[in-house]
Amino acid sequence: MRIFDTKVQEIKYKVLSEVARKTWEGKDSFAEFDDIAKLIVADEPTMRCCIYKERAIVAERIRIALGGKKDNPNIIEVIEIACDECPVAGHVVTDLCRGCIAHRCQDVCKLGAISFDEHQNAKIDKSKCVECGKCANVCPYKAINNFIRPCERACKVKAIHMGETKAATIDHSKCISCGACVYQCPFGATVDKSFIVDAIHIIKGSKENTAYKVYAIVAPSIASQFKYVEMGQVITGIKNLGFFEVMEVAFGADMVALSEAQELIDKGFLTTSCCPAFVSYIYKHCPSMIPHISHNLSPMAALGKYIKEHDRSAKVIFIGPCTAKKEEIRREEVGTYVDCVLTFEELQALFSSRDIELECLEEKQFEKASGFGRGFANTGGVAQAVTQAVKELATESGEESTAAHFTVNPIACDGIEKCKTILLRASKGGLPNNLIEGMACIDGCIGGAGCLSHGEKNRDYIVKYSNASKIKSLHESGRAE
Repeated sequence: MRIFDTKVQEIKYKVLSEVARKTWEGKDSFAEFDDIAKLIVADEPTMRCCIYKERAIVAERIRIALGGKKDNPNIIEVIEIACDECPVAGHVVTDLCRGCIAHRCQDVCKLGAISFDEHQNAKIDKSKCVECGKCANVCPYKAINNFIRPCERACKVKAIHMGETKAATIDHSKCISCGACVYQCPFGATVDKSFIVDAIHIIKGSKENTAYKVYAIVAPSIASQFKYVEMGQVITGIKNLGFFEVMEVAFGADMVALSEAQELIDKGFLTTSCCPAFVSYIYKHCPSMIPHISHNLSPMAALGKYIKEHDRSAKVIFIGPCTAKKEEIRREEVGTYVDCVLTFEELQALFSSRDIELECLEEKQFEKASGFGRGFANTGGVAQAVTQAVKELATESGEESTAAHFTVNPIACDGIEKCKTILLRASKGGLPNNLIEGMACIDGCIGGAGCLSHGEKNRDYIVKYSNASKIKSLHESGRAE
């Protein structure tokens, strides 16, 4: 079975695997560059003009795998030498133009940017065009295309633009570290910094969990990944990497749902805080909504806090689909509880670096979280869990309680474009809902940039995983001692 969606992911995985392997062996990856390059780059160029450029790009990928540029504060970096400097033509008339007599493109353009040549084919005057796209929308042949760089098209906060060298440049003041550009760049030039080496050092430093215990906390979206084996085998594989215990972040989600429900009852209106890219979007692009962000920690941080309150010397490594989580742990209130973040892509590389064959392992199951906490991975899952939490609080508090008379009216938005629309309506007082669940990635966490694969069926995997939980209420797990 194919593990990754794209060849770009496979190349990234190969570099991460070899860097991890050298780190386990106590070697310096830059010093071992030649060995890594030979494994990644063949004797003949396969993707670029020559093997020298391919090896130069591998060197940059190794640097990213080692944590990236220390003077670059952004989690997402651009490998300039890997950037193909894609053309930025804007709206262009293609050969599909039939020279029709309707001339709808010209009629809709109020700036006079459309003219016709001797063959009646449309032409666009770039000195007049403002790239509004009206001509493309009315063309019956769809002959007018808007050529935008894949990274720019993916970035809905307009944080990517063309630099002086025509390579992509990221504006940190706008970037929310969602990783959309990472997944969409066909050349793998936009990359998330990796902390796989830090994770290995944490595990090795524990001296087989005698100096301190290392906990892996795993996002519920893992149920939609590693489809070539059973999820229980993946959990065992993670344990075999050297962790003391593997816990599901869905347990933290149960705790957050209960706390967030109470906060919603107290305040009357709330936006969720589990998606760090969504929270970052509010801070950077919709500051009027900052007062309405839930004050609760994310499920990742909540579980990290739970672990460290019970084991003060513990080290916690989060494993999930999200590049923005790497940014989240830089916040003091989160970094106190979570020491390192890895993506599912990096986890796959760790398995390879230790020659762990998941297919041969026995299964270990998670048993601590409810189906509601596990449902956080799908868009709408947080809203559903908070709604359930309010019901449970009402039952617990009695008919005279505030919870018993509170009605949750949630709206779930996935993808920054939807989030932007809903937040704008809320800021203008035009939103009837009292809870906004925001997910920066389309489909929620299962659409994260750090996933091995993306697809429509991934949602079904999460539903199945949620339904498999034996814990049917949030109180059974969310208030566990």
